[in-house]
Parts: sequence; C-alpha cells; structure tokens
Amino acid sequence: MVKASDLYEYQMTDLTHSFQEACSDKDFKNYVYSLDIKDEILMNYTSSLKDTYEEFLNCKNCKSLSDCKNKLEGYVYTPKKGKNIITFSYDACPKKQKEMQENAYKNNIELFEISKDIKDADVKKIYKDDQIRTPIIKYFKEFTTKYQKGENPKGIYLYGSFGAGKTYLIAALFNEMAKVGIKSIIIYYPEFLRRLKASFQTNYNEQFEHIKRIPLLLLDDIGAENVTAWSRDEVLGPILQYRMENHLPTFFTSNLTLEDLETSLSITTSGVDKVKARRIIERIKQLTIYQELISKNRRMEK
Repeated sequence: MVKASDLYEYQMTDLTHSFQEACSDKDFKNYVYSLDIKDEILMNYTSSLKDTYEEFLNCKNCKSLSDCKNKLEGYVYTPKKGKNIITFSYDACPKKQKEMQENAYKNNIELFEISKDIKDADVKKIYKDDQIRTPIIKYFKEFTTKYQKGENPKGIYLYGSFGAGKTYLIAALFNEMAKVGIKSIIIYYPEFLRRLKASFQTNYNEQFEHIKRIPLLLLDDIGAENVTAWSRDEVLGPILQYRMENHLPTFFTSNLTLEDLETSLSITTSGVDKVKARRIIERIKQLTIYQELISKNRRMEK
C-alpha cells in the first residue's frame, strides 16, 4: 500500500521536475521569476504559466488587434500573485485598452431598432461629392459650436430619397457630440411605436419619459408608421411639446416633405383631423430647420 507521504513526495518531485524542465528555456525562466513569486508556489502552476508565457509572447510581437493570436482577441492570459497562490485572468492588452478608450463615447448613444453599425458613423467619412450635403455639414459645425456654448440650436428635419444617407448623417453628428459626453437616442420610429404600445403593462412610462428627456433625439423614418390617434396625440405630440418647452434638440429623417407628413398625420382610423396634424407640424417647425437631401441610393453602392 502506497503511503500518503510517499505519494505526496512523488507528486512534489514530479512538479519540481516539470518546473525545472520548463525553466531550461531561459526566456521562460526570466518571465516567471519576474513575477517575484517563490519557487515552491511557481512549480504548482507550471502548465498555466506556460500558457500565460505563450500569450505574453504573442502580445509582445503583435502589430495590431486584427493580428492577435491569443485565445480571446485583445486579451492576454495573465498571472497574478496572491498569498501562497497564483490567480489567472484575461486582461485587456494595451491595444485593446486603447480601442476601448477610443470607443467609450459610443456608450453615450442608444439605438432602438437601428443597425449597430451606425455607431461608426463619422463626419470625416460623409460623402462630399453632392453639393447638397455642404449646408448640412455647415449646419453640423454651427450646431456643435452653439450647443457647447450653452445656446439652444435647433435640430433638423432631413427629408430625402431612400438610401441617401439621412440617418448616417445625423448619427455622425451624434457621435461627435457623444465624444464630449452628450447622450443621445436614435429611434426607428415605426418600430418604436409598436414596442411602446406593447409595453403598456410593463415599463411604458419609463420608456416614454426617457425618450422625452434625452438631450439629443432622432426620430428616424417618421411618416413610415401606421398613424393612429394614439400615436399622434398621445405619443408624438407630448414628446415634441416637452422637448420644445425645454429646448431639447430634436431631429427627424423622413421620405416625406413636411406637407406630405401633415397629410399623413391627419388621416387615422378614427377619421381625418387636419387641426391636430397641423399642431404636430408646427411643433416640428419650432424644433427644427428643414433640409432636403435628394441623392442617389448609397446603399446600392455597398
């Protein structure tokens, strides 16, 4: 029968041998001893230390995140000294940390039923081959300057053809504002109405108040929804009224002119109400400047 003491001695001999064999690699030895941990602790973790060393070398020779060879891209398996133990964790490498810092501003932008790619919208990448974009870019610069001075610049009602890049343009502005800490929401308006209606028994008021009060708001593709008296008078009207009274910049994209939107808003299943539709349009005019963007379909180019 093997004694427990003999088994322990055998295990320790095996651990010592494995550790010493690994340390025959001078670079590995320098690596583990740089951790300032005693041999009797190090030898209990030889296999894991070899894994961390391999990832350490990968990071040392890495040129970019896209070239990362570690198990988790942008993260390195790292040993940490504890009391008589070594713990291991995946830590962001310097390149990943830099990327995270550079993209931290994106946390200031909320998206509702909008492609996440829109968070990469960049004013520097805006197509400038159409002269019609020039006044929009000029407006962006003026808006940013006025907003940061504490003034109350208007949003924009951006009407135009399908695929002209309306949402991208305003998202690019929101991204610039996000970099200086300004929070915003981009909402695909038709789907928002459907989801909001479905939340009556849950968090309807919470969602509604959040939308009303956000510093920057984009209602994307307004006019594409199925207009009801509820959506017009209980949702859109109060949102616009609150934002108008509190000088909160509000933006719209649409395939409809304001005149066409007014017609659309006047017709519901409850009948025709031109007066209430006119009230909505007047609020939009108070909140925005009107800009047309008729352009070729950029989506077809991708």
